[in-house]
Amino acid sequence: MTGKQQWKPGNMLYPLPAVMVSCAREGEKANIITVAWVGTICSDPAMVSISVRPERYSYGIIRETGEFVINLTTEKLAYAADFCGVKSGRDTDKFSLLHLTPEKAGKLSHAPVIKESPVNIECRVTEIRELGSHHMFLAEVLAVDADEAYLNPNGKFELNRTGLLAYSHGSYFTLGEQCGSFGYSVKKKRKRS
Repeated sequence: MTGKQQWKPGNMLYPLPAVMVSCAREGEKANIITVAWVGTICSDPAMVSISVRPERYSYGIIRETGEFVINLTTEKLAYAADFCGVKSGRDTDKFSLLHLTPEKAGKLSHAPVIKESPVNIECRVTEIRELGSHHMFLAEVLAVDADEAYLNPNGKFELNRTGLLAYSHGSYFTLGEQCGSFGYSVKKKRKRS
């Protein structure tokens, strides 16, 4: 049996969603930044957070406009997600270079949605927390746009059919096999007759 090593404090909370966050200033090209430090804050009202380094190009855009879109990524978008995380929008038109389609968001003035993403979460910043290496944008969800291609015949959105992408310790992964569902550990077993 082996023991455990204790390391200095760090971020080892994995896996995380690797999302592409789109943003834009009026009259300028839209930009995309890949963010893995993203999370749900509240369900009512629906709120999320993203954490971005202040030196990143998108940081200033989001801070000035007060809006952004979280675009979920899939296996098909893995290359784009990685590229948008390592290349700066200061000198690269990521939408054009990656052949991604910016579309007008329904509830936002500037930030576009990425058409190729199965889910776009339109967000308005409510607070900025300057926490250290990253600043956290707390935001209210104004709308969620879901690709109709993933609706089943009953109209239920089947998110897990989209091929969602996750980020874990420097690598990208698709989701594996389902091993349970919410509440299955306490669900009463049906008696056989």
